[in-house]
Amino acid sequence: MDATKLWTKDFWVVSLTNFFLYFIHYLLIACITVFTAEKFHASASMSGLAAGIFIIGMLFGRLYSGKSIERIGRKKMLYFGIVFSLIAVLLYFAVTSLPLLLLIRFLHGIGFGIASTATGTIVANVIPNERRGEGTGYYALSTTIASAIGPFLGIYINQHYGFQMNFVICAVLIVMSLLISVWISVPKETINQAQLNPTKSFKLSSFFEPKALPISIVSIFIGLAYSSILSFLNTYAQQIHLVDVASLFFIVYAIATLVSRPFTGRLFDKKGENVVVYPALIILAIGFLVISQVHHGYTLLISAVLVGVGYGSFIPSAQAIAVKAAPRDRMGLATSTFFMFADFGAGFGPFIIGFLIPVLGFKNLYIAMAIVVLADIAIYYLLQGRKKRKVIAL
Repeated sequence: MDATKLWTKDFWVVSLTNFFLYFIHYLLIACITVFTAEKFHASASMSGLAAGIFIIGMLFGRLYSGKSIERIGRKKMLYFGIVFSLIAVLLYFAVTSLPLLLLIRFLHGIGFGIASTATGTIVANVIPNERRGEGTGYYALSTTIASAIGPFLGIYINQHYGFQMNFVICAVLIVMSLLISVWISVPKETINQAQLNPTKSFKLSSFFEPKALPISIVSIFIGLAYSSILSFLNTYAQQIHLVDVASLFFIVYAIATLVSRPFTGRLFDKKGENVVVYPALIILAIGFLVISQVHHGYTLLISAVLVGVGYGSFIPSAQAIAVKAAPRDRMGLATSTFFMFADFGAGFGPFIIGFLIPVLGFKNLYIAMAIVVLADIAIYYLLQGRKKRKVIAL
């Protein structure tokens, strides 16, 4: 078999498994606040908590799986995460109170964090090292497509068939994810006892991969900035009377990502990470500036293209940087470290931004997010972009 072959059976299967996991996540998060408000007459803050507590559970899941995946086994960890998620999804049908819903959302987040860390670790092992950027970029498309289709389908089902049907769809998808994951063949890694011993301790290095921390820190601020689009774009669109066009934003975003991803992935492998990351962050900052000045529908869609190219190029590149920096026996920790930091920014960003909107207004908010991204370029240079950099010691 060609050692540089990318589109193997295992690459396809793990990408499809990951797609189903993220599809469920995005389908539910798009309409769980509406469900909470309608069923339990919850306030906006409590509805937001029902969405956000999933992220907190996800962080716990990533902490556990990143520390334990090499000791337990990558495929066993994937099975455990999917079965845990399946139980949580089935529990949605038994929701009778808001506290119970919050508990189930938290548990679902744990299962999702475990399973998605396992898929990210497995695919890192499947991708040939010389095609790391390209392969990670294609794999990340499974998340991108899920983020575009999931919310659209969730809202459509909720409007036409009722929210219970969303739970039915999620149950079917998680079962499909479990069934196809059986076909994944995980390459065996020779990991000795000396390499496994650190994962049994409670030092910070048992939960985080130090070599992945620089790019992970950069990702916090990108996740925070992007959360301003995920959480508040529709509210902004209502204010500027572009709700119909805003519904197409993430579709255009996904198309832009699909078109640019093959090019940026190959560029990453041939020319290096900086050739992709610096332009991606600049384009993303321009996208935020365009959003802040939107007056017409076509301008909003132009911003979707810019955000799709910028954010859609940065995240898989950053993930590839994190994995490449780590030893092979700590790929799981590197994957979980990167996603924990990115999820932290995206998960807690709406809470922070919620305080800024009354002070800044939406237009100034998106200008501020552009400034955050530009400032992050300097942070990237200091922590990662320079050829000679110090690894953060834990």
